Amino acid sequence: MTKLRGMTWDHPRAIDPLLALSKAWRDTHGDEITWEKRSLQDFESYPVEDLARNFDLIVIDHPHVGQVTGEGCLLALPDAPEIAEGSVGGSFESYTYEGKQWAWPIDAAAQVQAVRPDLTGPLTSWDDVMDLARQGRVAIPLRPPHSLMSFFTLTANLGFPCRTGKGEVFCDRRGAVRALEMLKELADLVDPCCFDQDPIAVLDEMTSTDAIACAPLIYGYISYAIPGMRPSRVTFHDIASTGSGVGGSALGGTGIAVSAFCEAPEAAVAFARHIAGPEAQAGLYVSAGGQAGHRAGWTDRAADDAAGGFYSGTLATLDGAWMRPRHDGYMPFQQAAAERIGQSLKDGQIEAALDDLDRMFTESFG
Repeated sequence: MTKLRGMTWDHPRAIDPLLALSKAWRDTHGDEITWEKRSLQDFESYPVEDLARNFDLIVIDHPHVGQVTGEGCLLALPDAPEIAEGSVGGSFESYTYEGKQWAWPIDAAAQVQAVRPDLTGPLTSWDDVMDLARQGRVAIPLRPPHSLMSFFTLTANLGFPCRTGKGEVFCDRRGAVRALEMLKELADLVDPCCFDQDPIAVLDEMTSTDAIACAPLIYGYISYAIPGMRPSRVTFHDIASTGSGVGGSALGGTGIAVSAFCEAPEAAVAFARHIAGPEAQAGLYVSAGGQAGHRAGWTDRAADDAAGGFYSGTLATLDGAWMRPRHDGYMPFQQAAAERIGQSLKDGQIEAALDDLDRMFTESFG
């Protein structure tokens, strides 16, 4: 019997489908796969190399790929056309770096809109968002890195996405000033506790009290859309447009990677390919509470009905999502940039913040 150890992040959406698929895999293939989990904040910042030396299978997010490529801590994965052809937006491409595939998407996400359907319908324009915010009915997670993610989404939706390459000026001022002004205007209207909240905290509040009717920019969490999972249910929808549709949302999600130090790489790759493939993704992965990373799961009518329309309600936003920088050095920049944006939302120093972002981005390439 081959024994493998895996690491993921601490949420039912992440751990429950992996436990279910691992049990089914053991029953059919004899391999034993155990899983441990880390907090969301730790997951977003913990060094992948340290995890790779202790675990065989690692759930990562795509902005790490430049770093892990430089560290040589992950195994380059083989071609998997059945996974590539089922990409939701740029999910598959987001784990491709320097011509190699470093993970396969198992969970697709982007910033979308969450609403309490008993309190409001989905908002279609940013003006609608601000009208509701003036009534005190809006929340937005602003704890790093989410302040930066909302900045990314707004700049891209305005038609002026931030740049991602070495030697480029990070902020296109034509959109960046407006995006940060919009975010500042919204931050002035929401409860200051939003600066300390991540998406889970906002969704917990939305589903346990009647104070918040809408979170206009928030990473989708299918668990909150499933009837009966929380005291009140939220529904998820495409983002409200700033005037140019629903494109530009900051791509998120997670992928399954295999450690370069794994002593049973063939077994690990086989399991990773299975859980990222269309059969598992449209089957046990979603029925066990996971958020699909493959289009087979996103377009499955039964999966969508069970999730209260989560997939159909947000697919256009996912397909039009914008991919963050992924170079080696981006991850420290992401934390510092998010903190700098948070500061600007409090002190209103917009131009100074954008100057700092440009400088920090250039320095992030070393």
